[in-house]
Amino acid sequence: MLRRWLPRRLRHGEEATLVEHLGELRSRIIISLLAFVPCFVFTFAFHEHIIDWLTRPLPEERKLVTLGVVEPFTTSIKVSLIAALALALPVLLWQVWSFLAPAVEAHAQRIVLVAVLVATTLFAGGVAFMYYVVLPRALAFLTTFDDELYDIQIRASYYYSFVSWTLLAGGLAFQLPIFVLALVRLRVVSSDRLRRNRGMAFVILLVLAILLPTVDPVSLGFEVVPLVLLYEASIWLAVLMERRWERAWAEEPLEAES
Repeated sequence: MLRRWLPRRLRHGEEATLVEHLGELRSRIIISLLAFVPCFVFTFAFHEHIIDWLTRPLPEERKLVTLGVVEPFTTSIKVSLIAALALALPVLLWQVWSFLAPAVEAHAQRIVLVAVLVATTLFAGGVAFMYYVVLPRALAFLTTFDDELYDIQIRASYYYSFVSWTLLAGGLAFQLPIFVLALVRLRVVSSDRLRRNRGMAFVILLVLAILLPTVDPVSLGFEVVPLVLLYEASIWLAVLMERRWERAWAEEPLEAES
């Protein structure tokens, strides 16, 4: 009975009318909302634990303040929404992928699924790195800078926005190998070109680290090092994948002739 209510995933090359596509899109949006709403209820029920977890990187002597009557409530709602989005993200991405998958050939669909799994792992690694390594040092520096000149008070809504964007930016920055391999697969760049242009790449990585929410020199150093390591790992992965793709391209004419 449950399968009758779920939208049918079209096969590659299968034709469908505009009305059928719109009906499938509507069904997948409804499924996404049905996944997000319970996640929000769950995260709001445990928002105190989530807020406590996000507050831990802050130095113990610093306390958060709220300004206004509704700010404690709206801050809890915002934190719960962000946590619910992260919790429901696998379902949301799966619905997006299921809607777009018919446009991708079957063998490419398997490659995309592997890339999604790798990207998810890298994203989780980036969030963990920012939370356990970068944020404590960045907050210790930023919340004590020129503290003899200012009465430093940290507004709760601003703090949680800063932490959330920092974690998100770290997770996205760790997608570097996926981005590099995609460029290699599209033949925009090659592993040899990546090696020759290391200097330019390191400058770009430095700019990328500067654009992250943490702006102090301490956290900047911690951000640049893993990005450089990920770039070097991307080069080695590109070498391995180029060899594999070259063998596949060489075998295609033979299969066509047979």
